[in-house]
Amino acid sequence: MPTFSAPDGTRLAYHLRGEGAPLVVLPGGPMRASAYLGDLGGLDRHRRLVLLDLRGTGTSEAPADPASYRCDRLVDDVEALRRELGADRIDLLGHSAGGSLAMLYAARHPERVARLALITATPWALGMPATPEDRLAAARLRADEPWFPEAFPAFAGWLAGERDHDPAVLPFFYGRWDAAAAAHAARDETETNEEAADRYHSEGAYDPPATRAALARLTAPVLVLAGELDGGPRPALAHRAGAVFPHAECVVQPGAGHYPWLDDPEWFADRVDAFLSAPDAAARAHR
Repeated sequence: MPTFSAPDGTRLAYHLRGEGAPLVVLPGGPMRASAYLGDLGGLDRHRRLVLLDLRGTGTSEAPADPASYRCDRLVDDVEALRRELGADRIDLLGHSAGGSLAMLYAARHPERVARLALITATPWALGMPATPEDRLAAARLRADEPWFPEAFPAFAGWLAGERDHDPAVLPFFYGRWDAAAAAHAARDETETNEEAADRYHSEGAYDPPATRAALARLTAPVLVLAGELDGGPRPALAHRAGAVFPHAECVVQPGAGHYPWLDDPEWFADRVDAFLSAPDAAARAHR
């Protein structure tokens, strides 16, 4: 397990899976250990995944200053990883809340990004949060599921702040609620640093107008991938986020929730690999 030093001296770890050109992967949660990403549905057959454990998660050290868990302050950790890899430019993938970190990195270091893949990434960094109405509309798409009658009232109450988080709501985050999805969901509590998660989106983390202006000048190709059944982001919100970038393509994975590589691994891995290996991608990135 390789480690490197962040600018403030915190020792950070990353995990390597697969062969091929490196793909730096930023986990979501926020602040969930990268283990939940697995092999991204077999994407490691095409690329060498460089799975970063953000500070205070997985096998990375906790920082001396807890305020450094804030999303914008993690950009320096990603840049330190790029230098550790000895790469002039990186292909970068951010999942969920990690998508906001990936966007902030691309805004601050556009010349270091060859390709950017945003996977079911709620665009907090762009000032476009998923609303409770978005999430409820997506949830209603599952009305024929056997678990829906118990789960929907719990989900609505949780979104309204009237009920605590209830495990009954977990099926809404997966396109297919089966034993594999349940096992994946059950690991969330032990893999997430709750203190860090509370600080990730804290005040000052985002400057949406400045970020949108910077990303409007990004020359790298961008993939914005949404799940058909995901509430955060719904496909319409993902398309709005994609419109910020000059070279973005938006795709919707059929039947997928927030973890699309679990719902249809082959579809996911093939689609992301097609984007990463597109012959014109490198040429556009140099414009």
